[in-house]
Amino acid sequence: MAYPDQSMSVSPQRKMGRGKIEIKRIENTTNRQVTFCKRRNGLLKKAYELSVLCDAEVALIVFSSRGRLYEYANNSVKSTIDRYKKACADSSNTGSVSEANTQFYQREAATLRQQINSVQESNRKMLGESLSGMAFKDLKSLESKLESGIRRIRSKKNELLFAEIEYMQKREVDLHNNNQLLRAKIAENERNQQNLNVMPGGGNFELMHSQPFDSRNYFQVDALQPNHDQYPRQDQMALQLV
Repeated sequence: MAYPDQSMSVSPQRKMGRGKIEIKRIENTTNRQVTFCKRRNGLLKKAYELSVLCDAEVALIVFSSRGRLYEYANNSVKSTIDRYKKACADSSNTGSVSEANTQFYQREAATLRQQINSVQESNRKMLGESLSGMAFKDLKSLESKLESGIRRIRSKKNELLFAEIEYMQKREVDLHNNNQLLRAKIAENERNQQNLNVMPGGGNFELMHSQPFDSRNYFQVDALQPNHDQYPRQDQMALQLV
């Protein structure tokens, strides 16, 4: 059984189909603008479908030939660009993390050594050393810096001296006031002592202490008894009971 030739059975229209378009710049302005609109919309649609179907972070930026901006992002264009920069920086780093840290500390150590050498050289010049290789302009600048530093040092020293003098003067006033207060208290105590030593009515309080006391803090009975030598015998007999 003979089979018919399939190539002969295909119609000319189906055989032609849709041909491939040559990828190059479209010279016709109208056709170029139409193609741009169609493909831009298709690209935006594909980006949306990719972000939704695959849960991917997509950011699309398109500028037309006239400079008009078209963009799409399911999150944020800026955040996606920042993430892209970070990913590029991470991928560009070579070596392990320890090697990167070692390189960083080596650079920091070299910078610090350079700063220390510069400071030491400046200190030597401030002390008048290593001046042979300096030009006249550099020496003049160094002299100006030294004079400015001396003025600041003297100003600070005078400020501290004035503060110390003010404190000492205040301390002197406080000590003088305390001295006057103590003198007044001493004089008052002396007056109170004199008033206690003098009895009311002009008598001397010390005379009372010259009389003897018994053990009960009373005057002795003999001191209260009448003196028989001062009275005649007959007066004593008259006082006797019958």
